[in-house]
Amino acid sequence: MQSKRLTSYLTQLTRLGCVNCFLVQEDDGLTLVDTNLSGSTGLILEAAKHLRGPIQRILLTHSHVDHIGSLDGMAAALPNAAVLIGDRESRLLKKDLSVDPDEPRAKPRGIYPGAKTQPTQLLKEGDHVGHLRVIETRGHTPGHLAFLDERDGTLLAGDALVGYARLRVVGDAPWYFGLANIATWHARTALESAHKLMMLDLDGVAMGHGTAIIGTEARDAMTDAVFHAEKKFGGVTDPVTGN
Repeated sequence: MQSKRLTSYLTQLTRLGCVNCFLVQEDDGLTLVDTNLSGSTGLILEAAKHLRGPIQRILLTHSHVDHIGSLDGMAAALPNAAVLIGDRESRLLKKDLSVDPDEPRAKPRGIYPGAKTQPTQLLKEGDHVGHLRVIETRGHTPGHLAFLDERDGTLLAGDALVGYARLRVVGDAPWYFGLANIATWHARTALESAHKLMMLDLDGVAMGHGTAIIGTEARDAMTDAVFHAEKKFGGVTDPVTGN
């Protein structure tokens, strides 16, 4: 697992060259954002040894297999760590793929393996986890969350965005990373969430897949990603789900 320090507070851990999770420095230790693929527990714990403080909490953007793959392993290794996920997304952690009457009709896509680990706290828009502000970014999944570090303006976007070659809204990922589009529940909803992210005063963006953009250039990249997606999604039907 490759470790890369992105900011004073943020370290990116990458497995197989394409799946990222993150360690965020907080006053009381570390927050792990997502748990990567299955079999990553030891690699994550080893990376955390080189940073200041123990992992105090496990924070999840969404319930796809490449983001909760090592959740049970991490929870077993860290029995006192809090486990946090979005209120809506918690149903997907239980493999409940039902949709609500006010949601798009599309069935959630991608692999939802579920987990034995139960969350200790459910999150909603505007909550804070340490210095991270919770932002609801539905679209890739029905309850996807992103997190903004209010200390330096770095956005942990999960799979709301994809960062290969250029920053793109999920559903509008390039052909060579088409799995991100295939696993997206509702691309138009993802675009609406990206509009919300574009309004933030960003000084960096890091994604579950691809290369982080650190610095104020993240703002221009975010705007370009939204405009590009708007051109693609200009038709009547959702380009991913067909409805």
